[in-house]
Amino acid sequence: MTAPLLEIRNATKVYGGSGIGGGKKVVALQDFNLSIAESPATITTIAGESGSGKTTLASLVLGFLHLTSGDVIYRGVNIQSMNAEQRVHYRREVQAVFQDPYEVYNPFYRVKHIFELAIRKFKLANDKAQARQMMEDALKVVGLRGGEVLEKYPHQLSGGQRQRMMIARAYMLKPRIIVADEPVSMIDASLRAMILDIMLHLRDDFGISFLYITHDLSTAYQIGNDIHIMYQGRVAENGDTGHVIENPKHPYVQLLLNSIPVPDPDVKWDTNLNLPSEEEMRNSPKSGCRFYPRCGSRMDRCLQGIPPLFPIENQHQASCFLYETPESSPASK
Repeated sequence: MTAPLLEIRNATKVYGGSGIGGGKKVVALQDFNLSIAESPATITTIAGESGSGKTTLASLVLGFLHLTSGDVIYRGVNIQSMNAEQRVHYRREVQAVFQDPYEVYNPFYRVKHIFELAIRKFKLANDKAQARQMMEDALKVVGLRGGEVLEKYPHQLSGGQRQRMMIARAYMLKPRIIVADEPVSMIDASLRAMILDIMLHLRDDFGISFLYITHDLSTAYQIGNDIHIMYQGRVAENGDTGHVIENPKHPYVQLLLNSIPVPDPDVKWDTNLNLPSEEEMRNSPKSGCRFYPRCGSRMDRCLQGIPPLFPIENQHQASCFLYETPESSPASK
């Protein structure tokens, strides 16, 4: 059996609580598991509200943060134990596209600088002509031309152009995975479809998988193969994107999806919906279900421990004791 391209095992990240003045512990991510196959390429969505742990997960995969416990394994090698050569290879094959592309650019350099840095770092070209061709080829994939953008400064480009430039830079390195952290949240609606189409193009035509971080379930539904919906550092529900969004099981996910307005002018959208934002039960990894204070289906059992992911159907899982049966075995075991 072929090893997964990327495997995350029981990933946990806890902030604070150590040393003098460490303060209370905050469990940013707890016991997260994920597997992305070598092929076919897929778009795996990590969805949730602000503070749910999705960006912490992205930072752990990219090596910006160290796990408190658990493992991130790429092609059979734990990224924390990689040697220098393996780490360079990993950084080339696992690329990132961030929420605000403007922050990635140095305003004192022309935008071609971000391409030239990558080419030098990974020794991709033998001369300037080859380097220029690589830039042009990458820009063509995202619908841009070098003569129009490479000599400009960041402030001379639109937000959509800057974001496409970052995708082109990532593509130029021929990665296997792109971690896309809210890539369409800071561009207007008219450009979002273009960015999403580019992601689908890279998946389907170039075999590049995506770890798509978002709070927008509508875009997740449009392009995602699988989805993991997070709540306060844990997976509330996961599975095939269509199954989860069309037939949500976890009370939190049901509430979240019910808050999305329907496209009907006769149906009033309740803008006063009180989505949970407090973190009453996040200070301990062993506390009960974190959605308990706001759940309409809560039981005493929910305070005795965190519910594991229970299997429902078609690899659809929900972290809720409502789906515990005598026959069911926790998916996390």
